[in-house]
Order: sequence, then C-alpha cells, then structure tokens
Amino acid sequence: MLTAAGILSLLIWGYLLLARGQFWRIHPADSTDDANQVSAQVAVIIPARNEADVIGQAIGSLLHQRGSQSIHIYLVDDGSSDQTAQAARAAATSSGHPEMLTVITGNPLPAGWAGKLWAMHQGIEAARAGATPPEFFLLTDADILHAPHSLSTLLAIARSRSADMASFMVKLHCQTLAEKLLIPAFVFFFFKLYPPAWVADPRRSIAGAAGGCILIRAAALQSAGGIEAIRNAVIDDCALAARVKHNGGRLWLGVSASTRSIRPYGGFSEIGRMISRSAFNQLGHSAWLLLAALLGMAATYLLPPALVIFAWHRGPAPVALGVAAWLAMAISFIPVLRLYRLNPFWGLALPLMALFYMGATFHSAYKYWSGRGGEWKGRVQDPLGDQR
Repeated sequence: MLTAAGILSLLIWGYLLLARGQFWRIHPADSTDDANQVSAQVAVIIPARNEADVIGQAIGSLLHQRGSQSIHIYLVDDGSSDQTAQAARAAATSSGHPEMLTVITGNPLPAGWAGKLWAMHQGIEAARAGATPPEFFLLTDADILHAPHSLSTLLAIARSRSADMASFMVKLHCQTLAEKLLIPAFVFFFFKLYPPAWVADPRRSIAGAAGGCILIRAAALQSAGGIEAIRNAVIDDCALAARVKHNGGRLWLGVSASTRSIRPYGGFSEIGRMISRSAFNQLGHSAWLLLAALLGMAATYLLPPALVIFAWHRGPAPVALGVAAWLAMAISFIPVLRLYRLNPFWGLALPLMALFYMGATFHSAYKYWSGRGGEWKGRVQDPLGDQR
C-alpha cells in the first residue's frame, strides 16, 4: 500500500508538470518599444476604503505612465474614515496633474452588492458620463505601485492578442518570514487553479484574472453585463473574467515583476485572513468539495514527505517514490521563487505551506458557517445562505 501511495503521488505531480497547462512556467511580461506606441483612452478605476497610507504612491505611479495613452483616474472613496481622498488629491497635485484625478464620494452600500464592486460600479458610471468615453478601463487596487510601462504593456498585449481583458498578477509584498513562506505559494496555487495558457484558450471554459491590475475593453465590460452582473461576487476578478469569456471575449493572464503591491501582509494571521476571505466561496460552500479539496491537497503535498519520513523502514520503493514526488514539487516551485528572489531550497518547504493553506481553507468554511463569511474591512461579504 505504501508503494501504491508513492505511485499515486508521483502520478499527481507528473500530471501537474506535464498536463496542467504548464502553469508553473512563470515568465513576467516585459515592456517593448512597440508598447509605448499604443494609444488609447483609458479610465482608471480605484475603489478605496481607508487607504491613506498607500493611495498617494499608487496615484503617483499612474500619473507617470509612459506611452501615448491618455488616462483619467476615478478614485471612489468607499466610506473611508481616514484621509484617503485628501492623500489622493495631494499626490495628484504634487505630480503636476491634478486635473487627471476625479475623487468620487461613494454612495451608501445597497443591499445585494459587495462593497468593492459597488465602488467600482460608481467609478465606471462616472467615467462613461465623461466628455470622452474611454476605450479601456483599468481596474486596479489602491495599494498597487505601477511600473512606468505597466499600462502600455497591458495595452500592447490587448492589441496584439486581440484580448478583451488582460490582467497582471502583480508582485506581492514579500519581506517578512511569513510572507516569504506563504506569498509565493499563493501565486503558485493561483496559477495552478487558473493556468494562463488555459485562460487564454477560447476552447477551454476556465477563466481567471488577477484583480489588482485588470485592463478591460469598455465594450467587453458592457457586453458582459457590467459590474452589476457580478455585484455580489466575493472572487470578483475571476467572476468578471468568466462573464467576459462566456460572452465570447478573449482573456490574457500573466505576471509582472515590476508592478507590485506595497501593502505588507505582516504575520501569519493576517495572511490567513486573506485566504479565509474567499477560499470556501471558491468551493461553492460545499462541505463535500471542502473534504475533497483537503484530501486532494494532502495527497499532493503531504503524502510525498510523509513517505520519505515514515516509510523508510518499509523498503526503498516508497521512499524513492516519495523523494521523486517531493523533488518534482520543489522543482516546479522554482520559477515563482525566482520571481521573488528566494533561494530554490524554499521549494522543499512547500508541504508546510500547503498545510497552512489547508488550515486557512477549513477556517474559511468555519467563518462562513458562523455567519462571518468573506469578512473584509468590517463587512461580511459572503453571508450564510446567500445564493450567488
């Protein structure tokens, strides 16, 4: 039975390495000379709730984009109790372009809407009502520091690949021990769920996007039903991508090494809360899918080291199979570790990382069952019994 378990673990990793859209091959998208020549009218939509500590840097980076595009930023202040709006205006003024920023005071959250999506909806409607309707919307978060070529690169990708929606997984903050142990794993697991090659393939139904930095054609957003069509989604980026792809739109999903989040995650508990916010929603609130996911994670990530550690006295075969699977796991993780400039030996700790994610996923279910699902910034976004 131990040998059979070893064969199973090796088969799992053989499938992931060879038949899962090569999700593990991370190649950051870089700027090209052609990117700077793409012109477009772009409305940047930023929903912000208590973001005074980061919004100034985000606004400044957007106002210093290279290329021939014309942009206008719509910041929707979603009931902030700090100085978010003032910090945004100050950044625009210090950049010399106060006329390129419109600050909108968000209206009260109506029933049936997630807070972030309600703010985005208001920003999009304001942009559409402007003197020059945008060709593209850039949907981005308040903590994203955009590289100077970020927008021009996304526009070039949208043009060259006829993509209706293109998004970057930005480089997340990764400085503390907890961040080094868990943030690269988050990127790895995300791309395993949404292999970019499959996302871009119109023949496959899988659709994904990275919500921190999404460029979408205005026409494609309208055809997909707008933000209103996903108004109560917890995983809003992937829900929007699914709407666009189902409507016949083309997607592109990639990674950036230079556009990054400047929000620190700090310790293990804060990262755990980030995972718990959406994990059980991803499983459709199904206890059976939760059980299947936990068993699948255990077989994929915990079984190989368990064989190496506990089966050595039962003969060489189970141990050899466990070592092979563990090495395949670690090797597949190297491209993400290289992106975050971490030693490849961190890959050997992927089973520990997976164990943490398993615990956070179960905690997500517990939060949902206790009536606090999707809790984020003081709001319960995934209430028990909500039909989405």
